[in-house]
Amino acid sequence: MSKAQPGRKGDYWAFEDSLGYLARLIFRSFSQVRETRTLDHGISAGQWTFLRQLWRGDGISQHELSRRLAMRDATTAVALRGLEEASLVRRCVNPRDRRETLVFLTPHARRLRGLLFPVTEEVQSLATRGFSDEEAATLRDLMQRMIANLAREDPDIGEAGRCRWRGLR
Repeated sequence: MSKAQPGRKGDYWAFEDSLGYLARLIFRSFSQVRETRTLDHGISAGQWTFLRQLWRGDGISQHELSRRLAMRDATTAVALRGLEEASLVRRCVNPRDRRETLVFLTPHARRLRGLLFPVTEEVQSLATRGFSDEEAATLRDLMQRMIANLAREDPDIGEAGRCRWRGLR
């Protein structure tokens, strides 16, 4: 990595030095590689994000889904409209709190889980090819620490970014 010296005229922070830029490239690469495997079943990269979270447990509120994915409620509403049109989810008013909309997977989306969930493992394996188990674990831990650090500064990341799947919540 090059080391730019701040303050010198003409210097700039090279993209290869930017952790955010590298994270963006990794995210895009994961999404594109995964999508080549899921599009045969009609699932785009954008739909995958929501389905994967709902496969962990549906029947949650639209707001809770937004929180878990660290997305704005409006973004989630638009995505869910598309998922409904694709017959992958259905939304209904919570009978206990009519202000809430609950999100449920359709039987079709539930069947897709068994076909598509192995894609996650396959793409992870491709991305970490040549890594030892220890290197992959270290990378994961470092990334989780970065997410937690940034979540302290950004209320929109909040709890969703705090690695609760590792018990750090």
